Amino acid sequence: MEENQSSVTEFLLLGFPLSPRTQLLLFGLFSLCYAFTLLGNGAILGLILLDSRLHTPMYFFLSHLAIVDISYASNNVPKMLANLLNKKTTISFAPCIIQTFLYMAFAHTECLILVMMCYDRYVAICHPLRYSVIMSWRVCTAQAVTSWACGSLLALVHVALILRLPFCGPHEINHFFCEILSVLKLACADTRLNQVVIFAASVFILLGPLCLVLVSYACILSAILRIQSGEGRRKAFSTCSSHLCVVGLFFGSAIVMYMAPKSRHPEEQQKILSLFYSLFNPMLNPLIYSLRNAEVKGALRRVLDKESHP
Repeated sequence: MEENQSSVTEFLLLGFPLSPRTQLLLFGLFSLCYAFTLLGNGAILGLILLDSRLHTPMYFFLSHLAIVDISYASNNVPKMLANLLNKKTTISFAPCIIQTFLYMAFAHTECLILVMMCYDRYVAICHPLRYSVIMSWRVCTAQAVTSWACGSLLALVHVALILRLPFCGPHEINHFFCEILSVLKLACADTRLNQVVIFAASVFILLGPLCLVLVSYACILSAILRIQSGEGRRKAFSTCSSHLCVVGLFFGSAIVMYMAPKSRHPEEQQKILSLFYSLFNPMLNPLIYSLRNAEVKGALRRVLDKESHP
């Protein structure tokens, strides 16, 4: 890192090249979205902690998803908000690399957490009698730790490959944070190895898990259609549809960003998709789970009743 910093000590984040009035408007809008992200995911964490009925494997993984979303948004959004107000939009080399590492680590971890949540629903619906044995707390904890460890290790590989590259100028990143593809464009060396590793990681962390999710939900759908009770069928559809919405939003935008052919304006496309990743997706997740999940709505009512009738 020191060798790289001798050539480039800081980068300039170009962000959104808009008028000052528009940037001020975006600052207000993005600040509200970020506040809702923190409040929504914080509320999900609080409900899971306070309501003993939510102390189940599904909500254990949902709490990890909320932590990832809060961390993911907090890694990118505060710097973006500060740059919307300041004329000086620079970031030093080391903080930029750290931001890239955290961005990749949280993204990879969220992919794996979503797969674990899918596996939990598969076992709950397709093998209900063995659910408590298969999804023991020991297994759930091991799955969560594995998700965080694999996500961090994959991000570390990307960063190690970035640090071997020389950065001798230009130093303008056409993005609102140090997104990996935008950083690689500034390297003064061949980045084909980095691109190959990014594509391979995308196959491993996006296409592979997505295929598992689709196969699992095919089995889940078949099992749901065999449920005799109308109430049981509705409950199963409620919990699975929430998770399926989140999976579709996250994997869809990720595949478009890292695996689809680039458009004529790839950098602007990357900014919009990264904004969706960093801000809107973490904000929408708690809304999806609270609006489409009867158990979360029930837990919220119980907590509010407890507060109003101590």
